[in-house]
Amino acid sequence: MRKMRFFVALFAFCGVTVVSSSIAAAPGSATCTGGPIAGGTYKSLTVTGFCWWAGDPVTIAGNLTVAKGALLNDHDFSTATVTVEGNVKVGKGAVLGLGSYNPFSGQRTTVAGNIVADQPLSMYLSFITVHGNLISNGGGGGATGEFRNYPTKDITVDGNMIIQGWTGGWIGVIRAHVGGNVVFSNNASVINGLVDPPVPGVVDSDSSEIMTNVIGGNLICQGNTPAAQVNPDDGGLPNTVGGHKIGQCAGL
Repeated sequence: MRKMRFFVALFAFCGVTVVSSSIAAAPGSATCTGGPIAGGTYKSLTVTGFCWWAGDPVTIAGNLTVAKGALLNDHDFSTATVTVEGNVKVGKGAVLGLGSYNPFSGQRTTVAGNIVADQPLSMYLSFITVHGNLISNGGGGGATGEFRNYPTKDITVDGNMIIQGWTGGWIGVIRAHVGGNVVFSNNASVINGLVDPPVPGVVDSDSSEIMTNVIGGNLICQGNTPAAQVNPDDGGLPNTVGGHKIGQCAGL
């Protein structure tokens, strides 16, 4: 079962402010305050408003930064082949969308470094490759803030994956290939699957899905509400783990 809520937004088609006279001739840094991001090569890219991909491919030679409260490609709004040669940094209350929900779209995203999120509102990650680590600490809308789900599906992480302390709607890691360890801890659902709008304090038993993953290291799950689970109703299968399954994931 999926409890995805979609939004209606008025798009202000603002441009991307580029600190360079010619991206093609010499890659420049850019800041998107809102609107479409054109294809091309950027030395670095900072998002401060609601922005989305509007060209293909996009290459970022340095870091991609989604500033506090900003939204990049919310709900994987648009698709593009995106290459980030540095790191991806996500600020408090921000939303990051990378990849595509459509496995046949042909677009693929690659991050050479790490994805590090500090209290994100959510991240929508699918069909991407991260050569470093994926680390997400805290965040979510909580029981009274903006409602979000947190889907992480069909991704490859060469290093470690750590998702901890997020509070919101549905959250899960599905069909991921992780070379190192996976730590999934202290995440909480605040929704009731039978009531709309959600009732604070009544959790969704269908959340915290950790399933059909292939993990080279250890799988560690603890303190999640509800407990981490494999959901066969969603087609979930047990995880293949090279190391140990620990805590709530001991039987998964």
